[in-house]
Amino acid sequence: MIKFITVILLSLSTLTLSSSKPDGTTYPDKVSVFKGSFTDDYGIKYTINDTLWIQHPRTKFHIIKWNYKEQYLIARNDAKNPGEGGLYTRIDLMQFDNMQPWLWGYCLSVFDATSNVAAEAVAIADRKNPRKGCNGYPFSRMKRVE
Repeated sequence: MIKFITVILLSLSTLTLSSSKPDGTTYPDKVSVFKGSFTDDYGIKYTINDTLWIQHPRTKFHIIKWNYKEQYLIARNDAKNPGEGGLYTRIDLMQFDNMQPWLWGYCLSVFDATSNVAAEAVAIADRKNPRKGCNGYPFSRMKRVE
């Protein structure tokens, strides 16, 4: 029985998450694409993990929920942020094809919601138009920093 459970646990640990693009193709390991150290096309640096999104040097978002399928996350703004401390943010994400070194982009769909439920209800990002799909502005493009 222990051997059987060990085999199942090992099998589960080797699984990668996959997701599909609007055209139906799939790409593996959607999760790790958005995590790590990055810089955006404005020169701002970021550190992102399962529970924290840091926009250096002083802005932090405490991640409450990742929705990989619909490509967004919900976070609570750190109380010490320069603005909107303690409120909630929805960050919409999208991967880019053939735009190296830019791997993905993000849009702050809302950054001052009064609850996580209210933040999640806001869906303004238009991924079909990344140049103006963030409430009339472009998605901020992200590239990995080693």
